[in-house]
Amino acid sequence: MTEKIKFEIEFPIHSSPAFLYQYLSTPDGLAEWFADNVNSRSDLFTFIWDDSEEEAKRVSYKTNERIRYKWVAEDDDTFFEFKIQVDAITKDVSLIVTAFADDDEVEESKMFWENQISELKHTIGA
Repeated sequence: MTEKIKFEIEFPIHSSPAFLYQYLSTPDGLAEWFADNVNSRSDLFTFIWDDSEEEAKRVSYKTNERIRYKWVAEDDDTFFEFKIQVDAITKDVSLIVTAFADDDEVEESKMFWENQISELKHTIGA
């Protein structure tokens, strides 16, 4: 089993943290940009794309600041996390995505997240 590489990507987002957080933490919000449909039962989220389903557990969160999910099928320490950062001086909002990928798939994974966050920005008008 190869060790996965952790990476972070920062995206400027023109949105309030509370508004943005709804799209990162709720099934309805996630279904608008991340998956075709999302269901949840407590901390277990089911992401549905076409004919496939993936389950992720919400492992930690701080409302309007960050939320971390772990794919149930992955039996390692990997996760994906959304962190909302507000610049103390300019009040600019950034979304920082932390994720993991195999060594030879880091660039592909970054492109995936860039596409997904572009979809999120389009959805919320940011």
